[in-house]
Amino acid sequence: MDLFEYQAKELFAKHGVPVTPGTVAFTPEEAREAAEAYGGPVVVKAQVKTGGRGKAGGVKLADSPDDAEAKAADILGLDIKGHVVRRLLITPAADIDTEYYVSFLLDRANRTYLGMASVEGGMDIEEVARTKPEALARVPIDALTGVDAAKALEIVSEARFPEDVAGQVADVLQQLWRVIVEEDATLVEVNPLIKTPDGQILALDGKVTLDENADFRHPDNAQYAVHDETDPLEAAAKAKDLNYVKLDGSVGVIGNGAGLVMSTLDVVAYAGEDFGGVKPANFLDIGGGASAEVMANGLEIILSDPQVKAVLVNVFGGITSCDAVANGIAQAFAMLAERGDVVDRPIVCRLDGNNAEEGRRILNESGNEVVELVATMDAAARRVAELAAAK
Repeated sequence: MDLFEYQAKELFAKHGVPVTPGTVAFTPEEAREAAEAYGGPVVVKAQVKTGGRGKAGGVKLADSPDDAEAKAADILGLDIKGHVVRRLLITPAADIDTEYYVSFLLDRANRTYLGMASVEGGMDIEEVARTKPEALARVPIDALTGVDAAKALEIVSEARFPEDVAGQVADVLQQLWRVIVEEDATLVEVNPLIKTPDGQILALDGKVTLDENADFRHPDNAQYAVHDETDPLEAAAKAKDLNYVKLDGSVGVIGNGAGLVMSTLDVVAYAGEDFGGVKPANFLDIGGGASAEVMANGLEIILSDPQVKAVLVNVFGGITSCDAVANGIAQAFAMLAERGDVVDRPIVCRLDGNNAEEGRRILNESGNEVVELVATMDAAARRVAELAAAK
């Protein structure tokens, strides 16, 4: 579960990370009241679970309560990468001397944690990593030993923090690691971590992702769930026990197994570069048992997204054989028709593995004109990208 900035900073403060104060506002009038209470210039910050708020006009400096009210009115309702702003964080404007970047995240590929830090914070860290990789320190963290004083100083040294702030930054790193461990987080990030003109280190922003698999250890985490921010398709998928994540593209993706679906997303995005930048519209893992009902529910969710122009079903038969999957797809059309849902967008299917030949025969004889069989994942991704681009 991703947290809003204000929620992340509450967790930071709980573990000793120095943060700036803030007040959550839902209306321009509440923003004005908060600015009056702080008695000076404030920053009005959109609270959405995505990056790029500043570039999208979601972070503005206000010189007075009147200005804060006006800026809040401008930002509330703003669409930032598909996230509508419904709440704001009003925080006193901070004097900034220097901006830094620090984070810890779960490095799944290497089965460990990774600490990252840079003295070039306050900007798109992905761009820094791409154009100046030497400016971003990457230090593996052993989950058993964690981040003690020595490891924190190692990160500080690797990132070449100035000596006058090295000790404070090392302290912050240890405090952020406590957030990872004690809150079962998979990501903590501060960008920017600032130095004020008087040499104080402060977390000016914050991102935290909590591992929902550990919610049983953290009953208080329920307070962080904000239901009006949940994508309606994601909510509908969750109600049907489907693992679904809404993305920004035009190709619906269904697969059996999270690893296969993630690989499919990459292949679709790569193939889509040749067709004007076509991208995946979702992540949907139907798991090992692709029954007719599961497949129907999956197709219903994906086809409910008006952005979807074509669908890729990528299945590798293992425990569930491809003939069972094919029967599920064929029966899903009948079930959707009974629900009044007409499948009128092209569906590209790639079946491989256990009983794949029989699965292809079933789909070929099903009479569903919108279904097209393609032999390989790469070819299927290219074909579905071509179909989506043509719509």
